[in-house]
Amino acid sequence: MSTSLKEIRFLEDLPDQVLIIDKFKTINYANKSSKNHFGPNIENQNISSIVRDPSLLSQIDESLEKNKSGILDIEIKQPNFQFFKVSVMPGPKNLLADSDTVIIFFKDLTDIIKVQKLKSDFVANVSHELRTPLQSIKLGLETINNGHATKDLESQKKILPVVLQQTSRMENIVNDLLSLSRIELQEHIRPNDKVDLNEIISHSIELHQEILKKNNIKCEFEEKSKSIKTNGDRNRLIEVFNNLIDNAVKYSEKNKKIIIKTKIEGDYFIAVIKDEGIGISKENIPQITERFFRVDPAKSKEVGGTGLGLAIVKHIVNQHRAEMTISSEINKGTEITLNFPIN
Repeated sequence: MSTSLKEIRFLEDLPDQVLIIDKFKTINYANKSSKNHFGPNIENQNISSIVRDPSLLSQIDESLEKNKSGILDIEIKQPNFQFFKVSVMPGPKNLLADSDTVIIFFKDLTDIIKVQKLKSDFVANVSHELRTPLQSIKLGLETINNGHATKDLESQKKILPVVLQQTSRMENIVNDLLSLSRIELQEHIRPNDKVDLNEIISHSIELHQEILKKNNIKCEFEEKSKSIKTNGDRNRLIEVFNNLIDNAVKYSEKNKKIIIKTKIEGDYFIAVIKDEGIGISKENIPQITERFFRVDPAKSKEVGGTGLGLAIVKHIVNQHRAEMTISSEINKGTEITLNFPIN
């Protein structure tokens, strides 16, 4: 290695990834951050084996041939998305043994770009979700105000239930968005109140008695665990089981069954919610907890789903340092397992 390590030791503690390459584009030096990010054995490899980007290679040539610095953005899509702001400059000759070298600084902006994209997608999704019910409400009110239903009481009676239904849908979306925003802000704060998870599940089942009866769906609760108190936020955990039971009812045909089981295994309280509903395909399971994702958009809108319920569940489960697994089969039902640490 021709680079004088002693003279450039200050680069070791930089959070940015720093590489020094020679005129053959071989990596002569990689700081600690580079080795942690790109791999421990990157020295003596060609830069293109680490980052294959034509604009970077072109900038390296310009720095070597014309002694010019440059800044560029590099996006890596495989195997995982990464985004860097990269500075390329001729190597300082007073510090390096080789005269023809280039020093490259990689500033990792992946998390920032992901957050920006998430916000952009979120605004687009919210706008799309609210636009449809708003258009229905506007059309209905215009028809009553100055359309053919202005003096037609029978037409008004047909239009108003649709307006009320769409208003209710908008209200549900806004309420779920507010709930999701609150939990995301406090997701890092683990609750420390003592709660009885069996009691919470029983309470949620009781809250759903009317809709269960209406759909002739039987909900069986099998408590194989004794009553035990663990750390948790009662109201948010009620929201978890309300969402799970609500989904099980909405996406099941009449005369089906929901089974909820609880047990203790080691240091975990385990709750399993199983339904006999329409199910989810295996390829859709990883996406099912994303905001506004719906396996069947038409069915979801028909039953009044907002596409936010399982996203809320996921964040509350994370706040409680619990784990959630989902298994499902089309037309056979879905099983959701929650593992809560007892202490």
